[in-house]
Amino acid sequence: MARLCVVGMGYVGLVTALCFAKLGNDVIGMDKDTEKLKLLSEGSPTFYEPGLDELLRDGLDKSMLSFTNDLNWSIDQSDIIFICVGTPPGENGQPDLSQVEEVARSIAGNLNSYKLIVEKSTVPAGTAERVKQTIKLSGGEDVLFDVASNPEFLREGSAIADFLCPDRIVLGVDTRRARIMLKELYRDFDCPVLITDVATAELIKHASNAFLATKISFANLVADICEKVGANINLVVDGLGFDRRIGREFLNAGTGYGGSCFPKDVKAFAAMAGALGINNTLLKEVDRINEDRICSIVKKIEDALWICKNKRIALLGLAFKCNTDDIRESPGIKLVRELVRKGSIVACYDPKAMDNAKSELKSLGDGLSFAETPYIAVNEADALVLMTEWPEFVQLDYSRVKKLMRTPVIIDGRNMLQAIEIEKLGFWYSGIGCHRENRKS
Repeated sequence: MARLCVVGMGYVGLVTALCFAKLGNDVIGMDKDTEKLKLLSEGSPTFYEPGLDELLRDGLDKSMLSFTNDLNWSIDQSDIIFICVGTPPGENGQPDLSQVEEVARSIAGNLNSYKLIVEKSTVPAGTAERVKQTIKLSGGEDVLFDVASNPEFLREGSAIADFLCPDRIVLGVDTRRARIMLKELYRDFDCPVLITDVATAELIKHASNAFLATKISFANLVADICEKVGANINLVVDGLGFDRRIGREFLNAGTGYGGSCFPKDVKAFAAMAGALGINNTLLKEVDRINEDRICSIVKKIEDALWICKNKRIALLGLAFKCNTDDIRESPGIKLVRELVRKGSIVACYDPKAMDNAKSELKSLGDGLSFAETPYIAVNEADALVLMTEWPEFVQLDYSRVKKLMRTPVIIDGRNMLQAIEIEKLGFWYSGIGCHRENRKS
């Protein structure tokens, strides 16, 4: 059993703490937010993720998990310290690493014995060296310690399964002692374990996210071409995906990527490349294509309604993807803002993200309302826009939806619905990447 401290009880930190506790480790979850800690200590997760509440209660019941805001005590009680604090985008896309530095300074003042400090936050290559330097300059030069990198590859909505049954584990280490400790921590995992130097491990995470974001933007670029030439994007990407060199995942055309990782990491990777004097045009174009997706959705609405001003728009889906309540960089949130700016009257619904969305969008005033059900949202609507791929949106009674709407227009930003079946009901339907006059499926 290892004694672990996980600093930062955000998305990555909480999932990491709970999963390590499930595996039989003694885990301290540390955060400065006392209200968050109170909720966690009572067994109430602070965000939605399938299976998280059961895992939290199990860890507390078995006394494998505790929470505190005392970083000094947490460091003293632990052998391995995971840094899981936020690295939000700063100037010019470069990440703000001030929280990482703050943790490093705190560690320096509390090194009572050897500690292994592990980066899990997504950070630019070279950050570990900065952490080492900060610890040494802040009074930690007299005690042995190591800094390692163990990047996370968690997808919101399936994070617990991704942690417990990963595709691979990456361990960036510079010493034998650090390698032995981390290999022992992950000894029961049945997957490839890649051991690298620290800078390589740091780079793997940024490169992975940038590549996946590139696949999404590429699919959206191809979707735009499909609409012009009368091809079907779903069949095109199926044809691509059967190629083992390419694969089908992350090729779904739609509203673009969002969340806390891809938008931030693409910008950070581009900023790092630019700072090193490396041409970052490819990464900037990936980001530009993604930013343009909301304009594409608005154009589809205008193609159907002509004028957005004073039109009632029902928008279903505010989380950036299904199975989460995360609205960070959500295409749905961006579209709400743009439609309200154009004078539309927007009624929103999401099964999990309503509270977060209300807090984020409270300044928009009378142009926006939040419906208790999808059917209330579509009542008297001039158009329905689907922005998140929640299964319940596919299962709606669209005959009932049509009767409730003022004009039967559906903009399907996730290609969830069967176009021909929806059009048989009398809807004007527009998906992504399939010309309306040359429908193939």
